[in-house]
Amino acid sequence: MAITVSVALLLLILAVIFIRSGGLKTSHAIICVLLGFLLAGTSAAPTIHHTLVSTANMINGVGR
Repeated sequence: MAITVSVALLLLILAVIFIRSGGLKTSHAIICVLLGFLLAGTSAAPTIHHTLVSTANMINGVGR
């Protein structure tokens, strides 16, 4: 759960930075959010979740 919140917070911060710098328009951000909600309801959701968790664990293990 903590990894999911951290990734969500990181993505939110990146989106705000991109929107403020002009690199990401609000309409593009809305489309990305809608895509995320649609992907969460598909059969690809567990695979995406597993990939994110595995990547986070791998990154966490690099510093040790």
